[in-house]
Amino acid sequence: MSPILVRPVREQLEHDRVIRLLQVRLKRRHEVAINIGQDQTVPVKIGAVQIFPDLVLTTGDRGHKLEGTVEVETAESVNHLEAMSQWAHLGRARVPFHLYVPASCVEIARRLAAENQVHITELWSYHTIGDQTRFTLVQRASAPEPPRRKPEAAPKPTAAKPKAKTAGAKTATKTAAKTVAKKAVKKTASRGKGK
Repeated sequence: MSPILVRPVREQLEHDRVIRLLQVRLKRRHEVAINIGQDQTVPVKIGAVQIFPDLVLTTGDRGHKLEGTVEVETAESVNHLEAMSQWAHLGRARVPFHLYVPASCVEIARRLAAENQVHITELWSYHTIGDQTRFTLVQRASAPEPPRRKPEAAPKPTAAKPKAKTAGAKTATKTAAKTVAKKAVKKTASRGKGK
């Protein structure tokens, strides 16, 4: 059971109403079971701890594999005690943890999550206008990076041997020099014949 044993009646009604709205909203993608008030019927075991999140998301097949957990808080329940006893455990599960808080409590929820090292997959805010409740995605955690392999040693690039370049240059220079020399010899020879 949650450390918030007794919420003010008005907040408890709001809390239960938000849970029912989310149940309808999330039914499109998951099988959704709820734990409202004293009706704690669907537990989630995380390590040695058994927790009753507000909504438990499972697959629609016969296996009912756990796909995620959702916790809904009110202004009274966004506190250090709740973060330690519920959020911390739900954040350690191997499934996404979604946290819904009143719009006025978003910064407090962020701070409490950081202080207690809670991994929240999605942080949502909600606010009610008349009889309409609006949900806003505030923060989505990036997908965890896959473990990296140790990089293999890359082969060292082979540098062109300077001798090869020099040898080619020398050959071209020698060829040009021979051509110039031959022309000079021919000129000299033709001058000598003319005498």
